[in-house]
Amino acid sequence: MKVLMINGSTKKNGTTFRALNEVAKTLEGVGISSEIVSLGANPVRDCAGCNHCQSAEENQCIFGDDAVNDILEKARSADGFVFGSPVYYAQPTGQLLSVLHRLFYAGVDAFSFKPGAAVVTLRRAGATASLDALNKFFTNACMPVVSSTYWNELHGPTAELSDADAEGLQTMRNLGRNMAWMLHCIEAGGKLGIEKPEMERDAWTNFNR
Repeated sequence: MKVLMINGSTKKNGTTFRALNEVAKTLEGVGISSEIVSLGANPVRDCAGCNHCQSAEENQCIFGDDAVNDILEKARSADGFVFGSPVYYAQPTGQLLSVLHRLFYAGVDAFSFKPGAAVVTLRRAGATASLDALNKFFTNACMPVVSSTYWNELHGPTAELSDADAEGLQTMRNLGRNMAWMLHCIEAGGKLGIEKPEMERDAWTNFNR
């Protein structure tokens, strides 16, 4: 089993990486591999709303000049996900949101019924608003949401200072344990022949008519 993590920070080895790495070490301690993909400072396009991904056989975004399609390919073979972001103006980074908008629109099937968790890092405030924004991707895609023993946040303006947030790091470790437990439960259910539920997709309500 493998968990794919996306680091939405422009700083490859900053506080968000510190949080994700704590989850990764916990997962690896129980035999679950992980990969952290860092978006870095490279520019990322917003979704153009062109619907190419809905008609293309490969179900990929029409823009191939950034990391989105590569991440989508990794997502198809992953068993679970953790999305991490620093808090900017009480929101996840615009870069991460652009990536997630395109990933979920072009290839939601790569995420459905796989556990997901959001992690945010911050100096002071805005954590719950940012977590709420990220959690909405999971709940719109039939993904079980992995929780911990507190909101999934780590405090510290630098990775070194975040080491002082003992409860935040504990929260990351407990998140890793919960992710591992859920993945093992899903695996055990599959071996017993428990199938994924069929979703209804026929109703489409527009509230202006």
